[in-house]
Amino acid sequence: MSLSDTSKSGAPYGLTMLYPAFVVLGLVFLLSAPFLGVYPIFLMKVLCFAVMASAFNLMLGYVGLLSFGHAAFFGMGAYVLGHTMKEWGLPPMGGLALATGVAALMGLVFGAIAIRQKGIYFAMITMALGQLVYFICVQAPFTNGEDGIQAIPRGTVLGVLDLRDTLTLYYFVLAIFIFGFLVIYRTVRSPLGQALKGVRENEQRMISLGYPVAQMKVLAFTISAALTGLAGATKAIVFQTATLTDVQWQTSGEAVLMTLIGGIGTLFGPIVGAGIIITIQSRFASMGSWIMVIIGVIFVVCVMAFRKGVVGTLLESGKSGPSASSDT
Repeated sequence: MSLSDTSKSGAPYGLTMLYPAFVVLGLVFLLSAPFLGVYPIFLMKVLCFAVMASAFNLMLGYVGLLSFGHAAFFGMGAYVLGHTMKEWGLPPMGGLALATGVAALMGLVFGAIAIRQKGIYFAMITMALGQLVYFICVQAPFTNGEDGIQAIPRGTVLGVLDLRDTLTLYYFVLAIFIFGFLVIYRTVRSPLGQALKGVRENEQRMISLGYPVAQMKVLAFTISAALTGLAGATKAIVFQTATLTDVQWQTSGEAVLMTLIGGIGTLFGPIVGAGIIITIQSRFASMGSWIMVIIGVIFVVCVMAFRKGVVGTLLESGKSGPSASSDT
C-alpha cells in the first residue's frame, strides 16, 4: 500500500487516523482549562466565536458562498435572548431556543433572496441585508438603540444549574459549543454535505444531475444562520449585554478573518482561527485602534505564508511531505 494513500475526505490517511486523538486532547484541554489558570470568560468568548466561524465556514468552505451578513444573525440572536430573558422572564434554554429560531427564520428569508446571485453579488446582497438589520436595531424600541440591552440575567438551567457561577456557565457554554460543532460535523458528513461540495465545485453539473441546488443552498444558509444566532445568544448570556457592536458588519468581518486564518473548508480551521483572533484582541486590547493594524499585518502574513490557513496548510504539508512519497 502506498504511503500517499488518503482518506475519502481528502486528508492524509495518517492525519485522519489521528483525528480522534486530536479531538480527545482538545476536549481534555477544554474540560481542564479553568483549572489550568486560563480565564474562563476568555475561553467562553473563544467558544462563542468558534461556533459563529464554523457556521460561516459551512457557507464559504462547503458551498462556496461568501456572506458578509452573518453579524445580523449573531446580533439578533443576542438581542432576542436579552429581551426575552430580561423583559419576559424566559429561562436560558427558552431564550436560546427562541433566539436560534428567529435567526433560522432570518436565514431562510435572507437565503431565499441572496441565492439568486453568485460571487461578489451574493456577498454584497448579504452585506446589504445585514446593514438593513443594523439600522432596524438602531431604531427598534426593544433594542434600546445605542444603549443596547444591559444586565441580562443569566438565570438557571432546568432549575438546577445556576449560570451565575462562572464555572457552571463555562461548562454550559462548552456544551453549546460541542452541540454546534456536532451539527456542523453531521451536516458536512451527510449526503447533503457531499452534495453541497458538488455545488461548490460544479453547480451546473449538479443541476443537470437533478439536484435541487437552490433549495440546498437555502437549507445550508438557514443552518448556518441558526448556529450563528445561537452563538450570539450564548455570548449575550456570558457578557450579559447585547449591543450594536454585535450586529455591525465588522463582526461579519471577524468571522471571515477567523475562517481564512484557520483554514477554509476544514472542520477545525475556524476554531483555531477564532482562538488566534480572540487571543490577539485580548493581548493587545490596551493598544486601542492599533489592534486592527496588528490583526491586518497578521492576516497578510497568514495569507502569504499559509495560503490555505493554519489547519489547511498543515493538512496540505501532510499530503506532500517526505512521508507522502508513493511506492511503485
